Amino acid sequence: MINNQFIINKFGFLGNDFLKELDKHAVVTEIKAKTEIVREGQKNKFVPFLIKGSIRVFSLNDGRELIYYYIRSNDSCLMTFSSIFTDYTSRIYAVTEEDSEVLLFPVSVVHEWLIKFPEINRLFYSEYDKRFIDVMNMVNDAVFHRLDKRVLNYVKQQISATGNNPIKLTHREIANSLGTSREVVSRVLKKIENEGEIIQTKEGIKIPVNENVS
Repeated sequence: MINNQFIINKFGFLGNDFLKELDKHAVVTEIKAKTEIVREGQKNKFVPFLIKGSIRVFSLNDGRELIYYYIRSNDSCLMTFSSIFTDYTSRIYAVTEEDSEVLLFPVSVVHEWLIKFPEINRLFYSEYDKRFIDVMNMVNDAVFHRLDKRVLNYVKQQISATGNNPIKLTHREIANSLGTSREVVSRVLKKIENEGEIIQTKEGIKIPVNENVS
């Protein structure tokens, strides 16, 4: 594992001693799309770092999702990491958006690493900053943007995360993610399609190539 380029790029600054520890304790696993990795109330055994793929992190309220952020390639789940300082219990759900490859740190050794390799805190502070910005963007989107803007932003986020344009998304999936109804999403999608913002086909929802999806 030490020779893996992802490992070197992400953790090489911590030195060879850490890389040997990582090689001894960490696990790399392949996870199929639409797989639940962790659920609310579950004890966290690992801190994940995403090598490739995409993971949706959210909470549920009366069956409706509140999305906090997406874990992209080369990122980690801040809320999973933060749980190791309390009771190891997850406060979120995490589901793979596509086939993903994940590096797992056992929480049983992370505490030791924080003491033995204090520079690792720089890595987690960096992850915290990125996830905090994601959550702030989510709050701003929900509070200040109209639903048509939120739907369009959601579609663009999914395309950016997966690289698929068009992307397969059902109206119900979008509705659950944005806390509204399928009927409302269907009307909004038709509206923004008429405005030329999207194209709906049998292959999925597409953003015209002249549109910015980042």
